[in-house]
Parts: sequence; structure tokens; C-alpha cells
Amino acid sequence: MNATTLAFLQNLRAPELILIFLVVLLLFGAKRLPELFRSFGKSIREFKKATSEIEDDIRTAMDESPTPPAQQPSQSVETSPSEAPVAEKTESEKPTDS
Repeated sequence: MNATTLAFLQNLRAPELILIFLVVLLLFGAKRLPELFRSFGKSIREFKKATSEIEDDIRTAMDESPTPPAQQPSQSVETSPSEAPVAEKTESEKPTDS
């Protein structure tokens, strides 16, 4: 950690930290204090895990090559059987004169 990230903590010395600890002790009590710090640690751990997962997702999305957009199927017009195009017969299908 560098000085810019801890700039708000630069004036906290031992007396201030002791005072903060005593206030927390008075508010929550000695029995609940370990539970409080344990839950605080779990929440920080979950927050770090979530941020690292998001960073990983962003990195993988940036590394993947973009896929071309899916082509939309052309609009087909339904035709009645009488309007259906007639396929031309090939040489083998044409009737022979015998």
C-alpha cells in the first residue's frame, strides 16, 4: 500500500487507535467483539473475491476476439402451391423419345 491509498490514516497514532478500540468495545461488548471482527473479515474477503472475479471477467472479455454479429434470416414470403417456382428437369429426368 502506498501513501496515497492510506492518506486518510496518516494522522492516526496509537492514542487514536486505542480510543477507537475502546469505543467499539463499549458499543459491542467483549463477548461479541471476536464475532464482530470475524464477520468484518469475512465481508472484506468476499468483497475482494467479488472484485477479483469482476476483473478476471473483464480481462477475459478483452482478450477474446469479437464475434461477428449473427446474421438475421431473410424474411421469407409464404407462397401458395400454385405460385411455387417449378424446378427445371435435368437431362436424366426428361422423357426420352423411344
